Amino acid sequence: MVATLAAENWPAGHIGRRLGRWLRLNTPVNIEDTAVEIVCLDLEGVLIPEIWINFAERTGIDALRATTRDIPDYDVLMKQRLKILDEHGYGLPDIQAVIDDMGPLEGALDFVNWLREHFQVIILSDTFYEFAKPMMRQLGWPTLLCHKLEVNAEGKITDYKLRQKDPKRMSVKALHGLNYRVIAAGDSYNDTTMLAEADAGILFHAPDNVIAEFPQFPSVQTFDALREEIVKASNRDIPLS
Repeated sequence: MVATLAAENWPAGHIGRRLGRWLRLNTPVNIEDTAVEIVCLDLEGVLIPEIWINFAERTGIDALRATTRDIPDYDVLMKQRLKILDEHGYGLPDIQAVIDDMGPLEGALDFVNWLREHFQVIILSDTFYEFAKPMMRQLGWPTLLCHKLEVNAEGKITDYKLRQKDPKRMSVKALHGLNYRVIAAGDSYNDTTMLAEADAGILFHAPDNVIAEFPQFPSVQTFDALREEIVKASNRDIPLS
């Protein structure tokens, strides 16, 4: 290659640039050595309390305590929730009033700040933008991918629009397509496809039934332990503090 270039009497600098380009195009690349690592987190139950459980406690409607920990099919769960809200005359402003009184889980903000020093961070949630804004402000506005609600002029939630089917797994798959390495953590059934798609998946604050059904994922209950698992899963030397 060098002999060929030199024979054409090109300047040495031009030869160097041509050789460098050829080496970049023809040298095998280990993606795991070059890919940037991203941590993907569920939101409710991981960084903030469960919104629907808090609303159930405020209203006394026990049926609204159900989450994806109890009902794996998110479409079934949301239709049940909207039916109950309609029966009791509650709308978006009522739910937002409860959210305004909530805060992140203890230690969540420090954990997110630590993560953002060492990784890129994306929140993948089955919540809705209309719910999440106050919480994102308190967490320092991390990137959030979630869904949207349809609300009429009276504040009644008439429908919901999912971003796509199995959005958490598909988001991780898309990041892999961009040559990112992904570490993911979540607590519920609807997180398990995301954990399986990731390079490393971790259950955090998960209930016993989810832990029992998915023993392939390490399970932890504290932010310190989650930090350790993420460091263990990283292909870089990350400090714990």
